[in-house]
Amino acid sequence: MADLRENESKTLLALRDAGGRSAVESIVQASGLTDSAVMRAALTLGASGLVRVDETKRTKLELNDEGRDYAENGLPERRLVKILQSMGGRAGKEAVLRAASLNANISVIALGWLSRKRWATIEKETQELKLLGEPSEGSDEKLLSMLKEKGDVVVDGLSDEMKKAAEVLKGRKIVEVRVEAERRLELTEAGQELVNKGIKVTMEVSELTPELIVSGKWKETQLRAYDIRAPVASAWGGKKHPYLRFLDELKRRLVAFGFKEMAGPNVELSFFNCDGLFMPQDHPAREIHDTYFIKDPENGSLDNYQGFLENVKKAHENGWKTGSKGWGYTFSKSEAARLLLRSQTTAASARMLINEGLEVPGKYFAIARCFRPDVIDKTHLTEFNQVEGIIVGEDLNLMNLLGVLEKFAVDVAGADKVKYRPDYFPFTEPSVELAAYREGYGWVEFGGSGIFRPELTLPLGIKVPVLAWGLGVDRLFMMKAGIDDIRYLFAQDLDWLRRTEMV
Repeated sequence: MADLRENESKTLLALRDAGGRSAVESIVQASGLTDSAVMRAALTLGASGLVRVDETKRTKLELNDEGRDYAENGLPERRLVKILQSMGGRAGKEAVLRAASLNANISVIALGWLSRKRWATIEKETQELKLLGEPSEGSDEKLLSMLKEKGDVVVDGLSDEMKKAAEVLKGRKIVEVRVEAERRLELTEAGQELVNKGIKVTMEVSELTPELIVSGKWKETQLRAYDIRAPVASAWGGKKHPYLRFLDELKRRLVAFGFKEMAGPNVELSFFNCDGLFMPQDHPAREIHDTYFIKDPENGSLDNYQGFLENVKKAHENGWKTGSKGWGYTFSKSEAARLLLRSQTTAASARMLINEGLEVPGKYFAIARCFRPDVIDKTHLTEFNQVEGIIVGEDLNLMNLLGVLEKFAVDVAGADKVKYRPDYFPFTEPSVELAAYREGYGWVEFGGSGIFRPELTLPLGIKVPVLAWGLGVDRLFMMKAGIDDIRYLFAQDLDWLRRTEMV
């Protein structure tokens, strides 16, 4: 007869009585143990080869408040259909909506689903709703009724038609989705053999109480042994987000390379974000669709930059002393004073070039937030980080720049190889785009670089070459961490956050 700890014995006996296989919930009821006690016993028995633990995840749906309203009173489009039927199958759109008592937002949704389900059509000239036959009950309505009756349903157990309906209801945000883990225990051959031989349940206590001592029962009580090898629940200490740790490490690396940090404001003057970078004031990137402009106040002050402003104005209009013809238009100082959300960290470089603390030769960097009204997808966000760098000094050339870019891609992002493509930016010539490749990840475009044009540097008082680059630091981290969707950087996936090591 085997001699096991109390909870392990009770778990095995409950499994024996259940025929050798049972859900954890059933073991809890049969043994009188708590869920956590059964799982701890199961993990210990599993480590001894006596029990197998299987886990199956089930996705369940249940109605939220809006869904319960629809299950009780019908979907908004069904309400419109009933009203329309009572009006003879044809009536003015506004009259139908008033009769259905739907608010403005729901009305738009209901009309959209009427058209999508081809239950009715809206005549453009008369704005009348017209029924298209007799609308039958759809699978989404059937699923609503099922949820109303049962409370919740397991998605995996639904038919293909109902699974599609579940996706529709999830898209309409009228159901809640939750994932449940169902754990089942099963006796192994060794476990079954042990059970057949017989198991003795020895009562144990985990601590001596005053009652046990005073009554003398401690003499006949067995203390529960402490097994340092037994599995325990994971404990997660607080730590920085993996991406923030990556940014901290990137800063340390840049400082170790001899770079000094430069800075600039998130709300920036167009002068530094665009004009000082030799971007013409009619450049497409200055359109409202490409830049966030500040509504109030609309303009900032250029009083401290009047000398530089005059030089930049002349460079734009006729090239000034740069050897260029400029852009050939009338420069607007009021446009240069416009306030916007910084769209590129090159604005910080422009500020650094007029800073009294600028050292020549010198190396500077900034890791800063930028803002552009992009369409959000797996590679674009409306807010993103860039790592900007400039190197100021005599006798700098393109080969120096390419060497720095390769160092970044290999040492920081863990790339296996890099390649460069010719590119165009108003403020650099030549201009180069950096792309890097990592085995198992593929090619990623990191951003642009080049040598600042004289039309940028001379008006700001710089007479030596300036190498510059602006790379997507979000993408650097994505390659390093093996992430293929930039939105995941800001997701609230606690499991990923807890388990991701420093990258």
